[in-house]
Amino acid sequence: MRRTARLLSGTALAVAAASAVAAPAYGADAGGLEVYPSSAVPGDQVTVNTAACGDGGSAAGDASAVGAGSFTLAPSTHERDAIGQFRVPPGAQPGTYEIAATCAGDRAGRRVTGDLVVTLTPGHQQVHPRGSVKTGVGGALGPDPVQTAAGVAALAVAAAGGTWLLHRRARGDGI
Repeated sequence: MRRTARLLSGTALAVAAASAVAAPAYGADAGGLEVYPSSAVPGDQVTVNTAACGDGGSAAGDASAVGAGSFTLAPSTHERDAIGQFRVPPGAQPGTYEIAATCAGDRAGRRVTGDLVVTLTPGHQQVHPRGSVKTGVGGALGPDPVQTAAGVAALAVAAAGGTWLLHRRARGDGI
């Protein structure tokens, strides 16, 4: 029993020590790579920024996954982020692409990433459906308003006739 307790407490201490050693050198708030807009169409200009390279830090950007090649992120007065831009190539295919930046200066070699979604439909223009839906149900007469009115009138006459017959039957007059 005592031997099992020592084994378990020794294992717990080893796991705790390993997790303390494996903690990241930078906090989680150091940031990743922000991509704006996060969804773009071919030909759009995309801005990326990061605070991960520190105050006044710069970085080398890599958008080769989407076909835009490399770009530079320079220090900015905007929240002391490093900011850069690139243009989505006209031949870019729809999908999600990883955009990366590698810090220079004090935090040289630190790599941060962000995602860019390329679509073929601009995000600011919503596409509305047009035309009728071919479901195979109804619509035998088509969208002609005269035929629709005739159909509604026929249904109204049938409903009135059925009501009249039910009323006569309830009074005992017969059919």
